[in-house]
Amino acid sequence: MARSVKDPVEQRIAALRREIERHNRLYYVKAAPEISDRAYDRLYRELADLEARHPELQTPDSPTRRVGGEPLPGFRTVRHARPMLSLDNTYSRDELAEFDARVRKRLPDTPLTYSVEPKVDGVAVSLRYEHGTLAVGATRGDGRTGDDVTANLRTIRSIPLRLAADPPPAVLEVRGEVYMTTAGFKTLNRARREAGQAVFANPRNAAAGSLKLLDPRLTADRPLDAVFYAAGELDGIAFETHGACLRGLDALGFRIVPRYWICDAFEAVLRRIDELETLRHSFPFEMDGAVIKVNERTLYDALGLTARSPRWAIAYKYAAEQAATRIRAIRVQVGRTGVLTPVAELEPVSVAGSTVSRATLHNEDDIRRKDVRVGDRVTVEKAGDVIPAVVGVDKTARTGSETVFAMPATCPVCGGPVTQREGEVARRCENLQCPAQIKRWVRHFASRGAMDIEGLGDALVEQLVDGGLVGDPADLYRLTEDQLAALERMAQKSARNVLAGIEASRERDLWRVIFALGIRHIGARSAQTLEAHYPSLDALMQADTAALEAVPDIGPVVAHSVAAFFASPRNRAVVRRLGEAGVRLQRRAAPLPAGGADLAGKRFVLTGTLDAFTRDAAGDAIRARGGTVSAAVSKKTDYVVAGANPGSKLERARTLGVAVIDEAAFRDLLSE
Repeated sequence: MARSVKDPVEQRIAALRREIERHNRLYYVKAAPEISDRAYDRLYRELADLEARHPELQTPDSPTRRVGGEPLPGFRTVRHARPMLSLDNTYSRDELAEFDARVRKRLPDTPLTYSVEPKVDGVAVSLRYEHGTLAVGATRGDGRTGDDVTANLRTIRSIPLRLAADPPPAVLEVRGEVYMTTAGFKTLNRARREAGQAVFANPRNAAAGSLKLLDPRLTADRPLDAVFYAAGELDGIAFETHGACLRGLDALGFRIVPRYWICDAFEAVLRRIDELETLRHSFPFEMDGAVIKVNERTLYDALGLTARSPRWAIAYKYAAEQAATRIRAIRVQVGRTGVLTPVAELEPVSVAGSTVSRATLHNEDDIRRKDVRVGDRVTVEKAGDVIPAVVGVDKTARTGSETVFAMPATCPVCGGPVTQREGEVARRCENLQCPAQIKRWVRHFASRGAMDIEGLGDALVEQLVDGGLVGDPADLYRLTEDQLAALERMAQKSARNVLAGIEASRERDLWRVIFALGIRHIGARSAQTLEAHYPSLDALMQADTAALEAVPDIGPVVAHSVAAFFASPRNRAVVRRLGEAGVRLQRRAAPLPAGGADLAGKRFVLTGTLDAFTRDAAGDAIRARGGTVSAAVSKKTDYVVAGANPGSKLERARTLGVAVIDEAAFRDLLSE
């Protein structure tokens, strides 16, 4: 028998959920509880008991679902509706002034303001709410796709399972940072140390590891929290400014950044950055800088993006924390391009919340300039709070026992000749078959941001190369189960898992293959740019330097590097063998929506407000049909879609003679 919507049990469950979520927000987000823990527990137990007696009334957004369910078999990959971009960053106030000048040059005579907020050092995540309910939570991943960690994110009590809005928007995608509180990090590490377990290096690593646990019940026990500061895809809700976005997220139930300022002038931005630095250690999370954004979100399209970052925001990093220690030895590493890099082995020391025992010395010139010697007392800092580096030597602490370091004349790995190319500081091992180069090349190829081959870790790569089974990435696709199972610490099941990971990698996107090849100066965003311009790897291989330089956001240095890479017979042979092994070397064709028009090659610019589309939804509709969306009108623009209250783009289109269509014509075009 169908249950009536006025059933008192159903009404009581709904009321309890609303009340418990309200108290959760007051306690975990606002830090302003209204009731005692005992009173809260009574409400929670009543809800849990009712749901246990009436399982047909259980829902995924119930507060009782936060404790974590059964262990997960693994994480599926999800594609972000809008890319999660990285921010350019700087340590220089002069470069901040240049950022301001670039913004104002692109928007002459346009009044604008800036926002300033803390840069949270955590794990970037995106939450997607559909009709008010948390549908998917994912990590940043490569910016386009991330791991579905919804089950683990549900365990973080400050994250709302349902939005505090009636009616809620159809779609709300929010971006933020999951972090481990500094106090919780210390407590967790103390408990792990007492239990004889390995401790985490820093709060960010601990948060990242906690989000990737396959058992949500374990994640629920970790001291994780989250803060939100941006929006992705929106449908049924809009924010004109960044300040309005933060206020809107706060009203919907999210914890937002604890401090932010709206500044009318650039000089005020500098003052707020200084003020924020004085608060650096007062927040419950690690904070390494300030984020400066153009406050007016309506200007973001006009400002546009670079290959990997928005032009409307920048991060200002504070000076890195430093520590003093002693150099025990200097070792030389060989990179995947053959470059020899000296690395200092240190007496372990804590720097910026993590223990450092190794630090880069960059190159031979850097060692000579700083006069670094084995046994020296040195100052170490995290360059960009990430890579430990030796930044100074305390020569007054020398005892005479220190020894001068000299770079080796032969490769420390293969014994091959070491050369120094004209105009370069670096020394290189010229043996392309050097095991060190091959290992790093294969590791990069299989890494998570590239071909993402599950199970192919450092130890296995060492064995494969040392055993002569792999001499380049293409050899991975010739491995057999018997070959893998015969290796040390490998069983039949592990061998099958690795082969499954290799098999899955054959269907990766073309840009991942481009990135995985290890072309110098090519990162993930540059690879995505090349994929958008070239339909296949063969087409990219045929492009000369001039053609590559004509690609937007590909400069002369990158163009030369790409052309030089594919000029190598060895590299072309590797690509050929990858194709023979069944690796996808063509751009993945996106299927058209049912009944949708083919807009391939058509460039659109959107201006004004549309009735039936948000700006994001209109752009998605164009891209789904093969078209592209640009921020600025040029002679290459095919259509300007003009809604209500269009801006200067409309006049620009008329001046250039670009076709202008209204919303009705746009809808007709989409459905042709």
